[in-house]
Amino acid sequence: MTITASRAKDGLSFGPFCLAAGERLLTREGAPVELGSRALEILIVLTSAPNEVVSKKDLMSRVWPDVVVEEGSLRFHMTGLRKALGDGKDGARYIATLPGRGYCFVAPVSRSSGPHDKAPFIAAGFPHANLPNRLSRMVGRDEDVLKLSAQLNASRFVTIVGAGGVGKTTVAIAVGHHLIDAFYGAVLFVDLGMIGDPGLVTTAVASMLGLAVQTEDATPNLIAYLRNKRILLILDTCEHLLDAVAPLAASIVGAASQVHILATSREALRVDGEHIYRLNALAYPPDGPGLTAAIVQTFPATQLFVERAVAGGARLDVGDAEALLIASICRKLDGVALSIELAARRVESYGLQQTAALLDQRLTLLWLGSRIAPPRQQTLQATLDWSFGLLTDLERVVLRRLAVFVGHFTLDAALEVVTSATLDRSTVLGAVDSLVAKSMVATRPVGAMIRYRLLDTTRAYVLEIRIDDAEAADLAVRHAAYFRRWLEQTGMEWPRLATGEERAPHFAAINNVRAALQWCFSDRGNADIGIGLVTAAAPVFLAMSLLPECHHWSERAILAFDTSALGGLDEMHLQATLGVSFMFMRGGRQRARVALERSLAIAEERGDPLDRVRLLGPLNMFHLRTGNFVTALEFARRCSATAAGLEDSVAIALAHSILGISLHLRGDLAEARAELEAALDRGPRSQRTTTIYLGFEGKILARAILARNLWLQGHPDQAATHARQAVDEAAAMDHSLTLAIALIWAISVFLWTGDLKSADAYIDMLIARAESHSMTPYLLVGRGYKSEVAIRQGDAKGGVEGLQTCLQKLHAAPYELLTTPLNLSLVRGLSTIGQVDEATALIDESLGLVEKNGDQLYLPELLRMKGSLLLQSQRDRDEAAAYLMEALELSRSQGARAWELRTVIDMTTLMAGRGEINAARELLQPVAAYFAEGLSTADVMAAKHLLTTLG
Repeated sequence: MTITASRAKDGLSFGPFCLAAGERLLTREGAPVELGSRALEILIVLTSAPNEVVSKKDLMSRVWPDVVVEEGSLRFHMTGLRKALGDGKDGARYIATLPGRGYCFVAPVSRSSGPHDKAPFIAAGFPHANLPNRLSRMVGRDEDVLKLSAQLNASRFVTIVGAGGVGKTTVAIAVGHHLIDAFYGAVLFVDLGMIGDPGLVTTAVASMLGLAVQTEDATPNLIAYLRNKRILLILDTCEHLLDAVAPLAASIVGAASQVHILATSREALRVDGEHIYRLNALAYPPDGPGLTAAIVQTFPATQLFVERAVAGGARLDVGDAEALLIASICRKLDGVALSIELAARRVESYGLQQTAALLDQRLTLLWLGSRIAPPRQQTLQATLDWSFGLLTDLERVVLRRLAVFVGHFTLDAALEVVTSATLDRSTVLGAVDSLVAKSMVATRPVGAMIRYRLLDTTRAYVLEIRIDDAEAADLAVRHAAYFRRWLEQTGMEWPRLATGEERAPHFAAINNVRAALQWCFSDRGNADIGIGLVTAAAPVFLAMSLLPECHHWSERAILAFDTSALGGLDEMHLQATLGVSFMFMRGGRQRARVALERSLAIAEERGDPLDRVRLLGPLNMFHLRTGNFVTALEFARRCSATAAGLEDSVAIALAHSILGISLHLRGDLAEARAELEAALDRGPRSQRTTTIYLGFEGKILARAILARNLWLQGHPDQAATHARQAVDEAAAMDHSLTLAIALIWAISVFLWTGDLKSADAYIDMLIARAESHSMTPYLLVGRGYKSEVAIRQGDAKGGVEGLQTCLQKLHAAPYELLTTPLNLSLVRGLSTIGQVDEATALIDESLGLVEKNGDQLYLPELLRMKGSLLLQSQRDRDEAAAYLMEALELSRSQGARAWELRTVIDMTTLMAGRGEINAARELLQPVAAYFAEGLSTADVMAAKHLLTTLG
């Protein structure tokens, strides 16, 4: 019988397009695409057999079955089709022209009908889902998928073990799709084939889950994140990283009872809890009499061979004699899927008989040598040797150069990196198309973009082929240069990428950046190129919260400077990223300050105002974190004055934000509000955010501080609304440091209003996020807040102990940004358990620190608490009244209506105790009347209740 590719009867999808051949309708993301009838017919023919070469003659006979036409008509309609698809635009690649052979549809195609072709969905609570598309048809593996799914459900940790090229990744992806509904879409696919450094294994998993990486070992934080999650984690291609993957997998399985792990490897991980699934090669017909074509085609190995041969453009008439030949080929290839696909692709060029003869000669020649490797592994090596030998010289050169890429790459990247003085772009494009058609390069759609990659087995084989040192260096330089351009043009899109699917290309590119950096600073590398690459990469690492890598490469590049480069633009940028990363990793250490001040000195000398703004912001944050609020305000004012002359919306927003928080903490509430509202003014749209300067989004900080400001100014409901909005915006951004910052300030609002339920919920969120992202200061603050809630809910002794522990550790960091409000909470706890003298001593100490450091916002509350303690200890009531009066005057001068209300409540209570009822009422009534909102908040309710008792 003659076997050819059948015409598609069901709906097909490729990239953003869906093709309903029966309805003669092409849509792009649901919208109809205008296409002429002939162009549509061409598309239907080509997509009916993706990766099959269709000759011009065959294509014309099928599109114009009853008409004789010239090739010019075909070219005309092909041009229109390519234009409608956007072929070649932004890296999208759909139709390849193979000179002298015809056309080939090279984009992966999947059927959109049937229950098994459902696209993976993204769970609402798991935006990181990134499972690759499954093959439209997988041969001979359905039973493996079912068995693996059952075993994974039962044991939670399964490793698919098998030889290279046997199909482990394909099966793992199919299992992921089979179980995706059971995990509500929470399936994470981690391609470890793109990782060469064992130290980056945990970082890769953590960053794909959106976790900030702020320590060298992210394992504890990853475990903390996964502990209460139900996720299917697929760790693909583990064999070269066993020493790192094995303990990580064991730790996850032991600590996170709802996480299931499916690993693929050429050998077992050999850890407790692991269950091995041996994936055998595809079954093939035995060598014996009685084989017929019908029998041969019941075996999955021969089915795969025939399917791939037909997809490659071969027209097979499979009788008994041909079937025996196919069976013989599959036996010699040991049923290894990759070997079978490579051999099958040759049938179109050489015919079945000649393919078998050539393969037999090559295998026999190789098998005469050493057979140290396992039989199937040796078979694959031999098949790769044979396949590589059949490539043209041009294709070999292009394939070897493509091996410089780690994981997926775009067509644009291939053209930029592979093209050289001896290879022009059109030649490289044709070679890439041909390599795809010959299964030497794999493709995968990501949105409208087709991504290319060499399979791990193929890449490892090709990298063993020696090339001239000069050529290798030129290739590495072009690779590094391309990804530097990518970093500068595309890298900072990270904060706006919300899903795992959107972030997948970013991770692939970052892995290429890492590989390029390793080469640049190696013995054979080029440190000067490396310095430029780090300068572009460090802000992206910062935006992705990959702080250890930001710190490591910034420091490495600075050490590589020669004396002529010192004081230049690169050093300025690298000292800045070094300082910011060190500040967030290690707290307010002086090393961070030295780096930031060195960077600012260079910027001052160079005279660029935008650079000065970018550095004054981090220096302001450094001094805020270390509790030096006076110096922080000085830097904020300098930043504001410098930004005033710029038209850069991000720099202006940054200046407003940091001046707003600095003024807020000094107690200048009216000025602070003006700055914070200006920071939130959207102004001109910008593709950048302040994460590139500060490591977090400044506008969200501005909103959280504005919430506090509004509460202090007497607007409790507005404050709560802004606090919730700040947290929601930070959570939607999915940037861990930004969310932690939003939470620490928002929580204070709910503690002030007495909404302990909301405060407690947000505290739990802060602690969970800080634990899983190595954010120690924020974790300590969260535990301090938790202790304050405990005090208010009756566990004063436990709360005091918790606060004392947290404050001690925060001092050691040092992280002094919230020392005063936490001290106020501790004072409340100490007074509750009767330790009034200790509370009074702490108040006096805090008053001294506020006068010295400048966070005068809290001064009215400290004075009020001092007066209250004096009253509680039955000491001089006149002295207590003096402290309360001072607190009242200062709160009024600040415009802090909330502090004023609290102070007046205490003063009214004191006056009522003296019998001064009318005076007490006259003092309290106008202050309480100001509060037209927040009637259910703690202080307003207390004031209303007190007025009622006064009559």
